[in-house]
Amino acid sequence: MSEQSTTERARPEAIKAVPVRHPVRWVSIAVIAVLVAMFVHLLLTNDNFRWSYIFVSYEEGKRGVMFTGPVLEGLRGTILLTITSMAIGIGLGTLLAVMRLSPNRILSSVAFVYTWFFRAVPRLILAILFGNLNILWSRIGFGLPFDQQIGELFGIDNFNGQFYSIRAVDLLAGFVAGMLALGLSEAAYMAEIVRAGLQSVDTGQSEAAVALGMSRFQVLRRIVLPQAMRVIVPPTGNETIAMVKDTSLVAFVPVAGELWFQLNNISARTFVVFPVLVAAVIWYLIICTVLMIGQYYVERHYGKGYGASARAKQRLRNIEVEQGGRITTTGEAP
Repeated sequence: MSEQSTTERARPEAIKAVPVRHPVRWVSIAVIAVLVAMFVHLLLTNDNFRWSYIFVSYEEGKRGVMFTGPVLEGLRGTILLTITSMAIGIGLGTLLAVMRLSPNRILSSVAFVYTWFFRAVPRLILAILFGNLNILWSRIGFGLPFDQQIGELFGIDNFNGQFYSIRAVDLLAGFVAGMLALGLSEAAYMAEIVRAGLQSVDTGQSEAAVALGMSRFQVLRRIVLPQAMRVIVPPTGNETIAMVKDTSLVAFVPVAGELWFQLNNISARTFVVFPVLVAAVIWYLIICTVLMIGQYYVERHYGKGYGASARAKQRLRNIEVEQGGRITTTGEAP
């Protein structure tokens, strides 16, 4: 009997795991901490900020510049201007997006020209332009065009074919002029956002809905728009935040009931510039922060299902990788 050699498999040594060190990360944290400390030191020790001027009292017997009556009135005007301008922008932008996607060439061309014009002109120039439109007409109204010429053709003097008219100074001035400038400009951007959202939905779903007997309006309202909202909501939130900041442009119309206009007035009257600028920064930060929080919850609402699906696919992919498998594009293991 031959001698049988037996060999025992050596027991592997325990793995000595050494945590990965990140020296650059710690250096970055240290640099950021120093910069933050320097910034806080600047805020607390520099008397030129004049915090009492901003928060306590900017004149004898008056509150701080942030909380004085005209500034709070301007704050309300800024919020109202943001809401009305975005309402015009979203409503008109949605209509323009539908027109742009229409197979009718006239509707599509009109939407394209509108979008081209208002995206090409800066909002500051638009605001000043709308504030001075009353130079062109004394009255603005609806009615028969070329009414004077038609009257002269038939021998009628001073023929007036307008059904309704209003003085241009009363309509295109102040708040209304600023609202129209911002709202009409915003509609051009919203049209592109809505159009992208509508095109992100697979056309096969619309065709299937039409095959089931739905009208085009029902398909848009029940099938396309609910899915397109996931694409439309994030840029719309960004446009709303940008609109809050752009309301300061209507100070050049001018719109007296606006935040920056009122703060600028106080600065011109008291010859104090920097604390007024800081007060404006603080108010815009507060408004935009509130809007960002709202945007987060709206995005989470319309993103339900999509985020969970992505996370589920990622977990499945991780499991397959751990088991040495491979994930196909359909998420099924081969």
